Amino acid sequence: MLSTITIKNRVSIGIVGFGAFGRLMARHLAPFFALRAYDPRLSAGGAGDISPVVSCTLREVAQCGIVIIATPAAAIESVVKALAPHLRPATLVLDVGSVKVAPAEIMRRHLPEHVDIVATHPLFGPESAKNGIRGLKIAVCPLRGRRGPEVGAFLKKCLGLDVLFAAAEDHDSEVAFVQGLTHVIGRLLGDFELSPMRFTTRSFELLLEATDLVRHDAPEVVDAILGANPYVQEVRQQFFRAASRLEAELTQRHRGGAFSRDRAAAEHDTPPSEPAR
Repeated sequence: MLSTITIKNRVSIGIVGFGAFGRLMARHLAPFFALRAYDPRLSAGGAGDISPVVSCTLREVAQCGIVIIATPAAAIESVVKALAPHLRPATLVLDVGSVKVAPAEIMRRHLPEHVDIVATHPLFGPESAKNGIRGLKIAVCPLRGRRGPEVGAFLKKCLGLDVLFAAAEDHDSEVAFVQGLTHVIGRLLGDFELSPMRFTTRSFELLLEATDLVRHDAPEVVDAILGANPYVQEVRQQFFRAASRLEAELTQRHRGGAFSRDRAAAEHDTPPSEPAR
């Protein structure tokens, strides 16, 4: 098991891409692994403020027993092609992107048959994980080899994550709603540039909290969620069709005086409604 092997023998992990999420991973993996990272933005010999991480070349990272690809979705094909010639037999390759169908196809097609592949999607980011990752969710999609359960066991037992196994297609279909709608609504609310308000309800506060969690996401993350997921276009279209129908209905009711009639009926025939929450 990874949880046993890593602690005893300090298996090395190579991280390709050392942005905000790469650094978040490093903080939580450092107690279990020897860490190396490749990112053109890193200076040779160090990796910013994460002292256990050693900055290496791409070829050196590819020699690690486990390689994690943490680059933007748009770069994954070029990264996989660059890694492929240097990977040793039995290497475990993982990715951590927000979409799974396209990266899964790329990794299956370009990585050599002698490596194992497990696609993952941590359902959190630096903002939502600022108080720790224990109890947060991660999707695990085994693609090649038999190490998916081993990966899941480590993530659950050592990192305390809630591990959800899925096929890449099932993941993307569900995440198109979960993340797609969240980011669309977050972008729309962000355009309002709301100033602080006093008379807020708890439901409104929760809506703002959800928006705040995604408004700081890197542009490449948003591009992956709203562009690279093969199911998200239909979800977006459903959302805006529903919004258009609601707008038409409300406009019609307003023009026909339905709101005034409903309000008058409520005042005379029904008890006061519950306050908004």
